[in-house]
Amino acid sequence: MSDDTAGYMRRVKKAAKILFYKRHRQPGVKGWELRKTLGKNYLTIIDLLNRQLEKLDFEVKIVYETGEKPEDPTDEQLKRARFYVTLKKPLSTSELVLSGWRVDDVAALTVAIAYIISKQGKAPRKEVEEILREKFPKWRVDYNLNRFQRRGYLSQDDSGILYLNWRARAEVDQQTLLKLILATKTE
Repeated sequence: MSDDTAGYMRRVKKAAKILFYKRHRQPGVKGWELRKTLGKNYLTIIDLLNRQLEKLDFEVKIVYETGEKPEDPTDEQLKRARFYVTLKKPLSTSELVLSGWRVDDVAALTVAIAYIISKQGKAPRKEVEEILREKFPKWRVDYNLNRFQRRGYLSQDDSGILYLNWRARAEVDQQTLLKLILATKTE
């Protein structure tokens, strides 16, 4: 193995370690941290890591501050973006249960995210609570909404408006979610 290849492989391993270990409150790493640790060609290293992770059905996702992926991201946008490892495909129901999530909690998260998406990305917490209380007890609704915020799926501003947070933007395929909801037959 050439010195160049060995150097790249060392940096790919280092990138994997950085991305898999949670060092901050949120998982993942900012672009500037990757650049500092891996060097200026950190995007090449991430691409090589992605090829390795693909075999295991994982991928490195990039979540930009704005939530939308720019057509041609600038260096500054990449520095501020958060990189982290996610599943490439959704979990099956049995895998989901093994991960520690209750099926009804996932349903509540899905309803909350879908409602917020339907309201152009923001909705009053009271409205989301009302919808969830049709199927879940009040204590469970409050517990889940707070939990979704702690885990990074939702965020709330001072006026009680809920938004999709970084984790929902990265882990939830919003287009697929909306297609599935619209394709569902109602009785």
